[in-house]
Amino acid sequence: MTHDPMTNVPATGEAVPDPGAEIAGSPIPDPAVRVAGAREIAPGLLVIPDHRAGLVPNIGVIGGAEAVLVVETGIGVANAEQVLAFAAEVAKGRRLYLTTTHFHPEHAGGAQVFAGEATYLVNRAQADDLRTKGPGYLEMFRGFGGPIARRLDGVHVPTPDVVYDDGYDLDLGGRTVRLRPTGRGHTKGDQVIEVPDAGVLFTGDLAETGRFAIFPWFPPHDTDVSGVRWLSVMDRLAASAPRVVVPGHGDVGGPEILTTVRDYLRELRDETWLRRDSAMAVTEIAAEVHALLLERHPDWTGQEWITPSIHCLCAEHAA
Repeated sequence: MTHDPMTNVPATGEAVPDPGAEIAGSPIPDPAVRVAGAREIAPGLLVIPDHRAGLVPNIGVIGGAEAVLVVETGIGVANAEQVLAFAAEVAKGRRLYLTTTHFHPEHAGGAQVFAGEATYLVNRAQADDLRTKGPGYLEMFRGFGGPIARRLDGVHVPTPDVVYDDGYDLDLGGRTVRLRPTGRGHTKGDQVIEVPDAGVLFTGDLAETGRFAIFPWFPPHDTDVSGVRWLSVMDRLAASAPRVVVPGHGDVGGPEILTTVRDYLRELRDETWLRRDSAMAVTEIAAEVHALLLERHPDWTGQEWITPSIHCLCAEHAA
């Protein structure tokens, strides 16, 4: 996709590349979750993969003896209804919980469907993002039109049932899942989900495969993303060396997913700050670093996020 994400900055929140833009002249793809593709990556732990579809996250269904936790909803009511029905079939009468890695509509934009059926838990910073940025994001995504707008028909910002501060250990019965806020990175309210007995980590959009990191840096509307803090988060996550990593989008894999993102963020920071130290103009820095990163990572998608990431790190250098 070649599109300037700056054109989609909402007054109430962050911007993302326009999924309503045509890709290579093709119609906008429907961001449909395909529950039939679910696969077990550890005993009692399933992932509904994104199949590399735009605005479709990897979704987790984590089972214990007494309860089942769902990670992410997909975008809109119909997707979330499929996910809920699938989770209920897996649970077979066990209690249901829901959590989301961050507030963006493709991750949390179906949580209302779970009301009364599951307990929705999130970290406090994510709850704040939902409340303050959620409405603007829903309107922005509806503005993309087509199947995205249709998916969001009737969607409203969800209200979590449980909001935690420093971390939450969820006992599913013989399996404890750790919900851990990371601090600022991709958003202010990122959290990761750890399944220690299986060695599995759900990262949300802190880590994705085969693409440039999404940097929603759009002052004055949104400056919550932090390249410096994101790199620190990835250092910690990589040091934890999980057996399996479930990224926000892209293929499930091993700990190399974390080190690849960490190394890219370090590369991005170092190349940007090297030029910033030489007093180059930001526009010159952006042009040079953009070209360099494309040359080094020619197969990655999401190149529209390179320039915002450079501007973010230039600002952080100045601070």
